[in-house]
Amino acid sequence: MSTPIFTNRYATHPDDVRHYDTDELRQHFLLDNLMQPDLLVLNYTHYERMLVGSAVPVKAPVVLETVDALKAAFFLERRELGVINIGGKGVVLVDGVSYPLDNKEALYVGMGAREVTFHSDNASTPAKFYLNSTPAHRNYPNAHITMAQCNVLHMGALETSNHRDIYQLMIRDVVQTCQLQMGLTVLKPGSVWNTMPAHQHDRRMEAYFYFDLGADQQVCHFMGEPQQTRHIWVGSEQAVVSPPWSIHSGCGTSNYAFIWGMAGENLDYHDMDKFPASSLR
Repeated sequence: MSTPIFTNRYATHPDDVRHYDTDELRQHFLLDNLMQPDLLVLNYTHYERMLVGSAVPVKAPVVLETVDALKAAFFLERRELGVINIGGKGVVLVDGVSYPLDNKEALYVGMGAREVTFHSDNASTPAKFYLNSTPAHRNYPNAHITMAQCNVLHMGALETSNHRDIYQLMIRDVVQTCQLQMGLTVLKPGSVWNTMPAHQHDRRMEAYFYFDLGADQQVCHFMGEPQQTRHIWVGSEQAVVSPPWSIHSGCGTSNYAFIWGMAGENLDYHDMDKFPASSLR
């Protein structure tokens, strides 16, 4: 059994971030260690104490192990977990119950589950499990969510380069959670902008995980305060942590998909403060 890869990302003040150069922005907000074969990767953020991670079982199953920093007897002792598969077919085994996950399907695992392992159906096309985990106050039932079961929002237009479908896989209208919300957005060919107009929601943080990008393609992720914007270039299967005070939007060199995960005190998906492009600096 391999030792999990674990990093710790502390919270930052917007006044400090104004002075960050490119390397500092990437150090604090970019997660570029995800989707490593046969390894559990866990990035602990101090924004709502969300963990952003991955598990890619190739040669053997990957076990969701606890780490010393959690001071927990098992990983989900005080946490809930969201899983979305972006790879080949796989299975998540939770306390002896199998949950098959196809590409872009999700699984919610409630607080208290003791044994969680990740499996691929085929090592040549392994499952790639993207993970978000947040503190929980009670147990809610495990739930397998397919693309057909979630809410779908058809947004934007080709004329504004943001024609996209938003799949709300893990919001309160679909599945009960303590605070975790997850879903994915798929941009249509010819569209490159996501989340425009940009917005922020001071009552919760967010993490963006970009995927389905070609090897030579990238997304320019915009963050920062509306009057003090910054940007980070992000490759496929990398993530950006977005503080509550930051906008989050992106523009790619091609169309792409991304998973959004949110945590905080408000489960109202539409609770956001929007900023039209004309108001940004």
